[in-house]
Formats: sequence, C-alpha cells, structure tokens
Amino acid sequence: MPRRKPEASTQRNSSPRNESGRGQPEVIVEFLFERGLFHISVHNIGDGPALGVRVSFNKKILGLDGAKEISALPLFQNLEFLGPKREIVIFIDASSSYFNRKQPTRILARVSYRDSDNQKYECTISHNLEIYRDLPYLPKAD
Repeated sequence: MPRRKPEASTQRNSSPRNESGRGQPEVIVEFLFERGLFHISVHNIGDGPALGVRVSFNKKILGLDGAKEISALPLFQNLEFLGPKREIVIFIDASSSYFNRKQPTRILARVSYRDSDNQKYECTISHNLEIYRDLPYLPKAD
C-alpha cells in the first residue's frame, strides 16, 4: 500500500500583531504558591512590550507578617516598560502567616497597559487564595 504524503500545513503563526506588525503584549497578574510561600507575579506573556503597566487590587494585601502593604508598592503604579515574556515576582508572605492574619482570599486584580502603537488594554483577573489553605507542602531543603 503506498504511503500518503503529509499535507503541507497552511497555518501560520497566529500571534496577534499590532498596527506596526509587532507582537501584542498580554499582561497577567497571578498569585503563586510555592512550598508554603505566596508571591505575586506580573507577567507579560505576549510577544510585544507592555507600556505604562498599572495594577490595582480591590483589597489591601499585607505581607511580611503584616509589616508591608504589598498592594501599594510603586511597582504596581509605575511600571513603564515590561518586555515580552518578562516576569516580575514579588514575595508576599508565608501562607501560614497570611491565613493566620485573616488576609483577604478573594482578590480582583485590574491590569491596564498599552502597546507601542498606544493601543490600550485592560482586564480584571479574579483570584481565590482559599484553594491553597489546606495544601500540604514540603519546606525547601537547606
């Protein structure tokens, strides 16, 4: 029986492009849980730079055993450039401390930014930190 030739793919890279032909930014904010520690990540998962990145939270986020208002850090109000595929990770607190201090577990992060053509983007991302409360974890080995 003769072998069939594989058909040539007609699909091209489908990454969205802006008017100047560059890739578009896509900025997300995530709460990361790693071995009992909470972090916030501001991550441009897109193919173009994000300009004027602003993040606002609907709840105050206190970290470092309650000593620092993480949600008020200048990083969230003043991030003028975030390159494509770049990520900034900020330590919040140990999850046990965060939960013991009855910090908010349902948090909305509103993210706004623009691309190099001045096209504006905005999204709101909902987070539920309660899902991490009872997770077992192994502390990092020294």
